[in-house]
Amino acid sequence: MNQNKNNRFMPLLMALCVVIGILIGTFYANHFSGNRLNIINSGSSRLSNLLHIIDDQYVDSVNIDELVDKAIPEILSELDPHSVYISAKDVQLATDDLKGSFSGVGIEFNIRQDTLRIQNVIKDGPADKAGLLAGDKVVSVNGKAFVGKEVTNEEAMHRLKGPKDSKVKIGVKRYGEKGVKMFTVTRGDIAVKSVSATYMLNDSTGYIRIKSFGERTYAEMLAALQTLNIQGADHLVIDLRDNGGGILESAVQMSNEFLPKNRLIVYTQGRKSPRIDYRSDGKGSYQHIPMVVLINEGSASAAEIFAGAMQDNDRAVIVGRRSFGKGLVQQQIQFNDGSLIRLTIARYYTPSGRCIQKPFKPGDNADYEKDILTRYQHGEFFSQDSIKHEGPAYHTQNGRIVYGGGGITPDTFVPEDTSKVTSYYKEAVMSGLILQYAFNYTDSNRKKLSGFGKMLPLANYLEHQNLVSDFVNFAEKNGLRRRNLMIMRSHSLLQDYLNSRIIYNILDEQAWIEYVNRDDTTIKAAVNVFRSPSILLLNSQQKAHRQTDSLHKTTPRR
Repeated sequence: MNQNKNNRFMPLLMALCVVIGILIGTFYANHFSGNRLNIINSGSSRLSNLLHIIDDQYVDSVNIDELVDKAIPEILSELDPHSVYISAKDVQLATDDLKGSFSGVGIEFNIRQDTLRIQNVIKDGPADKAGLLAGDKVVSVNGKAFVGKEVTNEEAMHRLKGPKDSKVKIGVKRYGEKGVKMFTVTRGDIAVKSVSATYMLNDSTGYIRIKSFGERTYAEMLAALQTLNIQGADHLVIDLRDNGGGILESAVQMSNEFLPKNRLIVYTQGRKSPRIDYRSDGKGSYQHIPMVVLINEGSASAAEIFAGAMQDNDRAVIVGRRSFGKGLVQQQIQFNDGSLIRLTIARYYTPSGRCIQKPFKPGDNADYEKDILTRYQHGEFFSQDSIKHEGPAYHTQNGRIVYGGGGITPDTFVPEDTSKVTSYYKEAVMSGLILQYAFNYTDSNRKKLSGFGKMLPLANYLEHQNLVSDFVNFAEKNGLRRRNLMIMRSHSLLQDYLNSRIIYNILDEQAWIEYVNRDDTTIKAAVNVFRSPSILLLNSQQKAHRQTDSLHKTTPRR
């Protein structure tokens, strides 16, 4: 009887359990759904959902990849001025300068009047072997015309670079010859040089110009030091002016070469990045050579790391003007499509504890980009007293006071000389007319000028060619009004600029640097440092080594 009764109620009980289960499930679903939806609709998921919605429902078709390429830089710009996005097509161009080499044709070029003009052909490079010459005007690449508005640096790089051993057909117009000459160039490895000049400033002072910090910078510097060693240098000037930086490791390697054992070179630290110290190992071959480092407002990042390490360790006298102040560490993160971001993850600090990075407001990149102009307007380029130090004072290894607040302030300040600068000169430079005239002159006189194999004979020849007067006539025909008083005041500047560009066109970058350094006030200040007691005071702990351990008595590591 009871068994039958239980059997009759069993379906009812099971139905009741199902209903209760549904009610409980509904309760918990409603209770937690708000949080779940909030998670789904927050942050990156909202961006992803937005792109899906646009792709699915927007009134017109949209290239989502292009939209993302435009959106990511805007997001990163809200963080800091140096977190950047690089699209897949621009990655190679953005990374080549940091590598030791790239695959290309081996020419230096400029673009004038919508035409790519070969400025220099790298000796024994692919273009040189194929027969291309400086002065040739490129008019076609792989059978397609390459003239007009589409001729840009980026497009030229895209067309001329390519895989090693691949071929590219280049059509050129050559001065004095009719028609288009065709050349087939087999692309090859082209070295990217960081050290752009190595020579003796005088009988005892060697000079090295380093324009960037790449993978081969340290090796190139050692080779440069060996060259100066052979030439008998007792003092050393390292020029980092307008060096925008590059690879941290290269700056650390360079610093290590000049510092005694266990000296702090630089350290990095960030919110999610624990402090990392970079120290010298004491194996450097040039620990005691008296040294000056040149910097200016264009010296940044790795250049500031090296200068800061030398200054804080009292290893070198820093000469010039306050450096840029780029002290943010970027980590490179690549996406599946080949594009990448360089995201700031830490800051650089000099051995004394100074943060190299100058102040900035997140998202306010306009003021940050105008900082150099603001410094100029405030008089910082002309007076050391106009430099505004923000933050506390720090102390070097020997107890000297140095300041943070962004950039490296030099020990010896050298103001910019603008006494001969006029509005005529500025317009001649900014308009590109000087570069255009210099190239035209070079092109028209290449046979004669090519007979000069060295800088000084060529410079002496150019001094007697009345170039300024000829340029003024050329500039007037191209829209720059003649202003005789201003031309007289800026005559020497115009002469030097014209000469330097022609020398660069005919010879090479080192010859150009040697020419512009002849009367350079910062170079003169650097040489004077070695004649004053300051270098001895700064390196007092090394006085005992001076007589026996100068550069030409040191055997460099290979």
